[in-house]
Amino acid sequence: MSSYGYDFRLSATNFQVFRNPGHIIVDPKNFDQRLLEMAEIIRDLSGSYFIIPGNFYALGEMEEWVNMPDDVTAIGFGKSTYARCGIIMNVTPLEAGWSGKITLEIANASPAPVKVYAGEGICQFVFLRADERCLVSYSDRAGKYQNQGMLTTAKV
Repeated sequence: MSSYGYDFRLSATNFQVFRNPGHIIVDPKNFDQRLLEMAEIIRDLSGSYFIIPGNFYALGEMEEWVNMPDDVTAIGFGKSTYARCGIIMNVTPLEAGWSGKITLEIANASPAPVKVYAGEGICQFVFLRADERCLVSYSDRAGKYQNQGMLTTAKV
């Protein structure tokens, strides 16, 4: 926990890397699960980690379960250590009223493979509190990712 933020940890249980068997087109309205391959967790003296090949994209699951109050939204940012290794985090906002496990989108912009460590902070969320409850929360509108309990692929 920092002054206004919280480091979220990558789970060791569900990490998937994009592959393309047969040149399938990625369609967010009809996501093809064959595009994702479960990555193997590797353990050594440095810790538990996954490898993202160079110029690849992956989805990871956070360890934490989040329950956002109706007057708080959070914005996620990648950690500088990973950014300096070519890792780009695409973290969507945690909207007021949302709850669930965060699915983190991770791009390796480096041409080299990169280790991403499980159980350690991989991104940070900064929390923003409003003066009052939002008019319609994520929960109120029954958002499609509400109460997701694991890594979740695109839903439109």
